[in-house]
Amino acid sequence: MTAATLARPTPLSRGLRFELVKLVSQWRIRLVVLACWVAPGLFVAAVSQQSTLPVDTLFGRWMHATGWAGPLVLLGFAGTWALPLLTSLVAGDVFAAEDRLGTWRHLLVAVRSPRRIFVAKSLGALSVLVLMVAGLVFSSSLGGVLAVGDRPLVGLDGHQLSAGEAAARVLLAWACVLAPTLALAAIGLLGSVLLGKSPMGLLLPAVVALALQLAQMLPIPVPVRLALPGYAFISWNGLFTSPAQWGPLLIGIAVSLLWAIVATALAYVLFLRRDFTSLATDGTGRRALFLGVLPLVVLLVLSVVVIRTATGVSGSGIGQEKVQRSVATAFAHLYRLQTGQLNRPDVTEAQLATTADCNKGGGRRDPEGAGNDWRCVVTWHLPGTTATGQAIYQLDLTPDGRFMADGDGPKEVNGYFLVHTPTGDAPNPLWQFDGTVDLLSTTPKG
Repeated sequence: MTAATLARPTPLSRGLRFELVKLVSQWRIRLVVLACWVAPGLFVAAVSQQSTLPVDTLFGRWMHATGWAGPLVLLGFAGTWALPLLTSLVAGDVFAAEDRLGTWRHLLVAVRSPRRIFVAKSLGALSVLVLMVAGLVFSSSLGGVLAVGDRPLVGLDGHQLSAGEAAARVLLAWACVLAPTLALAAIGLLGSVLLGKSPMGLLLPAVVALALQLAQMLPIPVPVRLALPGYAFISWNGLFTSPAQWGPLLIGIAVSLLWAIVATALAYVLFLRRDFTSLATDGTGRRALFLGVLPLVVLLVLSVVVIRTATGVSGSGIGQEKVQRSVATAFAHLYRLQTGQLNRPDVTEAQLATTADCNKGGGRRDPEGAGNDWRCVVTWHLPGTTATGQAIYQLDLTPDGRFMADGDGPKEVNGYFLVHTPTGDAPNPLWQFDGTVDLLSTTPKG
């Protein structure tokens, strides 16, 4: 055996196995993985049995009705807090740990290839993250189905999804949020390479996720909103309308994956340029920090331009016609649901001919954009009668297009009263309901 043969780099599979062993040998990683596979199921099952539900959370009001609402409630929480923290814990520390321990030279002697070290560490972090996300999905779904049952789910436009369709959409929604999770993980890798032993590298994915969440709460233009890598944490909502709102969702996924690719490539290039011969080297310096951040800023600007050009949408994306159409559609679907629960003769959406007349600020403000001062008067007709029904709703509409409609009379239609459902007595479905406005949809010409 020659010296050249002995000097070959360690195979990638062995390096990956070594990195996985290092990760799962840490007590905090083991504890978090265990929590991801156990805690969500217990949480969903416990909340589903409570008399008071988290109605301010998307799908929270349906946790008594179906076991598939629980995983979606957890998904909303995970996109806000859990997944950013998990990416910080795993990806944000994968390179920085070697700086703290001073083991880079030993690792390079053993592996003999900085490229394989980077790939092995990245794939190891990705594998652990996927394992954690899989635990969140499986545990929350199992807990919900066991506690409540495999029953149909009411979507965000009031239409009912069968149990099988609800299960498929829940799994697809969780699969979609893997894209922004990968983007945060890539930012974590970049921060871990750039900042070395600095604790900011460990916190970077969580800090970026918080900044993205704050940006989504602001009245920013639609192209900017969709160009942010965390938008797919929100746009999965469009899976639960009929037809599904694929446009914002696919754009959000594409942007997130693009950020993941660019941030990982930057981390890779900067990692290979790093000087590992000096123990005093910690991170890659201000110049590298500039080179690591500037391409992401350019990517954001280019994404805004491309989305604006491709969609032709500007402003908030929330207009009067869109709001009226969304409210009328949701009301018509939920009216049919209420009709069945009250054992009244069935009607169709076409027979109801539901319309909505919405204004903002009592008609004193332009009916555009988010706000809690939207007011809608819904009108419908019952077949065989000449009378016209009307119901009033107060809307709280957020900048990302989600709204909560609160019934304001007449109390016989949208007041608080109990109706009998297969799972027991439940609040009137027309009393309060959630909905969403498609920010990319166009207003039909009339």
